[in-house]
Amino acid sequence: MITDRDVARYHETGYLVVPDVIAPDMLARLRGALDALVADAASVTEHTDVYDLEPGHTPEHPKVRRIKLPHSHTPVFWELAQYPRMVAILEKLLGPSGVRLQSSKINLKSPHYGSPVEWHQDWAFYPHTNDDMLAVGVMLDDAFMENGPLMVVPGSHKGPTWDHHSGGYFCGAMDPTRREVDFESAVPLMGKAGSMSFHHVRLVHGSAQNVSDKPRRLLLYEFSAGDAFPLMGIKDWDQYNRNLVSGTVINTPRIVPAPVRMPLPPAPFQGSIYENQSTAQNKYFQRREPAKV
Repeated sequence: MITDRDVARYHETGYLVVPDVIAPDMLARLRGALDALVADAASVTEHTDVYDLEPGHTPEHPKVRRIKLPHSHTPVFWELAQYPRMVAILEKLLGPSGVRLQSSKINLKSPHYGSPVEWHQDWAFYPHTNDDMLAVGVMLDDAFMENGPLMVVPGSHKGPTWDHHSGGYFCGAMDPTRREVDFESAVPLMGKAGSMSFHHVRLVHGSAQNVSDKPRRLLLYEFSAGDAFPLMGIKDWDQYNRNLVSGTVINTPRIVPAPVRMPLPPAPFQGSIYENQSTAQNKYFQRREPAKV
């Protein structure tokens, strides 16, 4: 679904948006599964292994800002991780060694609210032996400027790995007061539902609050080349290899120099990027409280 020119543009800018990747029937199944997950959040009152809750969540009015690892507990999201159209794109962008799923999540931004995500690089969370890695943003709703689309700084994947620490601990966010990157040059990754964005693991990105009357639900997968191995180690070798969606099992990592900062000491609050970033001393995106009705 992409050309050699698209591949070259991805490597130059660090991102790519591909429209109409998902067939309408698959999109409907994904939305239905997500609606069921959100409805089930009425039974919880605090963060769990599945749910990261918005401030203001109640059983009567469930508010979820993240579904954690949907591919591991809801079959349709694992099915999509192997979706032939997407895998074909990944093979072109990540090279010949295969494609491995690293993780997944769904970030939800409710109308007139929706927690922002501070500027960061995914590479700061999980450095590997090489940086042929990317995140896929599956647009479950139309993504437009007012509903908090993913914002990326073009070309920033070619620069340093910036410090994502605050108070001596990893916080998963850059300090905007250091002005290390021109955040004003960021561009939104917008598209119709069913489109996908692809952004390099070292690309600086973030997203603002949803100020529209439409939801913005974004399913995110992290993929790596088959020969990129995590510097923090592998906990379960068999599961690691079950996550291959293309290629064959190998135990010979490809090592390519890249700027690395380890996410250590670990963040005081674990569980999701929202919890990690809660300790950031300086923030770029300010969340506005919803209007009272």
